[in-house]
Amino acid sequence: MKGIYRIQLTYTKDGSATMVNALSWDEAVAQATSAGSLYEIYEAELNGRGIKMFKSSPPSLRMLFDLARLRTETTALVYEDEVWTFGDLAKKVDSYASMLVNKYDIQKGDRVAIAMRNYPEWIAAFFAIESVGAIAVLLNAWWTPEELEHGIKLSGSKLVFVDSERLVRIGKLVKSSNDPTLESLKIIVVRHEGDLSESSSYVSKIDDLLEEGATMPYVEVGAEDFATMLFTSGTTGRPKGAVSTHRAVLHGLLGFGCRRAVDALRYQEESGPKEDVQSSFILVVPLFHVTGAIPVMLGCFTTGSKLVMMHKWEPERALELIERERVTTFVGVPTQAHDLLESPSFATRDTSSLKSVGGGGAPAPPELARRIERSFKNGRPQIGYGMTETNAYGPGNSDDDYLNKPSSTGRCVPIMEVRVVSPEGDILPTGEIGEIEFFGANLISGYWEDVEATEEAFHDGWLRTGDLGYIDEDGFVFVVDRAKDMVLRGGENIYCAEVEAVLYEHPAISEVAVFGIPDERLGEEPVAAVVLREGASVDEGELKSFASEHLAPFKIPVHVIFKKDGLPRNAAGKVLKRELKEELIKTQK
Repeated sequence: MKGIYRIQLTYTKDGSATMVNALSWDEAVAQATSAGSLYEIYEAELNGRGIKMFKSSPPSLRMLFDLARLRTETTALVYEDEVWTFGDLAKKVDSYASMLVNKYDIQKGDRVAIAMRNYPEWIAAFFAIESVGAIAVLLNAWWTPEELEHGIKLSGSKLVFVDSERLVRIGKLVKSSNDPTLESLKIIVVRHEGDLSESSSYVSKIDDLLEEGATMPYVEVGAEDFATMLFTSGTTGRPKGAVSTHRAVLHGLLGFGCRRAVDALRYQEESGPKEDVQSSFILVVPLFHVTGAIPVMLGCFTTGSKLVMMHKWEPERALELIERERVTTFVGVPTQAHDLLESPSFATRDTSSLKSVGGGGAPAPPELARRIERSFKNGRPQIGYGMTETNAYGPGNSDDDYLNKPSSTGRCVPIMEVRVVSPEGDILPTGEIGEIEFFGANLISGYWEDVEATEEAFHDGWLRTGDLGYIDEDGFVFVVDRAKDMVLRGGENIYCAEVEAVLYEHPAISEVAVFGIPDERLGEEPVAAVVLREGASVDEGELKSFASEHLAPFKIPVHVIFKKDGLPRNAAGKVLKRELKEELIKTQK
């Protein structure tokens, strides 16, 4: 489709117009994925069925990092006042990898976990694990000791990288456990100043293990080798280990790159002098989340962009770093974009370097897109609809498309297919509501050691999203409801069954139902409706305290409603959560 153009007036944010040669969506996709292009797509076969793949995809994340290390003097990471070049990081990754193989006998296919906040060492550990053919197990750093224990035991991790906070939680598990996995677990702690004499048999400081000038061990890593394990909760209440191959992770990553190439063809910038600034992302979401790990962190290593890391989320600090580091891309959950706009220092900070402001992980109110467009000098709104199971990639909406259809999550480039099906599995026509399903080379292989959950998640090779929606005549995807019993709080999935299972353990509880209520900042908050056993007594504070012993803080219900006459149910005995939700919302007005 090369050479098919039309003249279009493009309006800049100051209201002036310029004539550009613009392509339609279909024309831009065809050109961006054509033969000989960086994102050329070809038909392949995977697991006995046809599938579209990127011809230029590296075979592994090891190869991706080998390409990134060639940018020796380019800034890779900024953390507080630390600056790491790609060369600095390469030396660190090589020494980590050498340590894993030569001191801990990590073999191809072994599971090695990471449980820490967003530190540069997290990234060094990740690339070292991938480079020696092990599986990086990305533990949620917000988890309680009980949840961390489940993740370590489920994955069978031999070793875990931690920071001081996670050392306390995991160290206690190792001391008190008789489980073989925990008893043999080795722990490497980063940025730790304290004494380790009492736990020296199983804990080591990273600086005591590294050898200056160590070289990367040679391990052959292939596209179909397992690369990552991220955790996602399920209807059974226990987090599941979603496992991806190197091929799947890289195709999710390249999907984002292809989408940028399509947008570049559609929204061609006017000619003229441009600020000479290294493209950069600010990391405002955890690296153990698929968004932080793939489109943000790995995206920087694909393009040679700078990754600006925060110790923790603070909107004022984020604005300071955006100004200081001339950050060009902000990817977070809608809550964080809202926090930036609401910050008292927003008006006084220079955010003109930002070109894109948005992210995903939660529904965004249409007004947020319009407010981003009004409030940032050059930053334009963007949203994505991906999942852990899709390696973050999915439909995306940005710029004029987003402003024209602010309720839509957008469209996919052809590497990923989207369809809507009926409860019987029949494909529905344009505009009809059903369950959204995805198919592509970026999907996970399944859930670690959980055949039943894997079979439940896939329908004839297509991933069931658990979301209800439709596709319009232009190919835009609209999500209208959630089929899964889940609360989406500020980008965090809270599966109601998991919280209910914990509350049922309290001796005073007879019945419980957990559901979500709207929250302006976080999207939703979890609420529990409970019925007490006859003669039992417990208050809201006691139930929250009980839940906090077993669940991460973001999963704790913000309100507990006590129902004297039982929970409302339909004829089949199913709890009517929508009725409970509507009743509570009415009382709050």
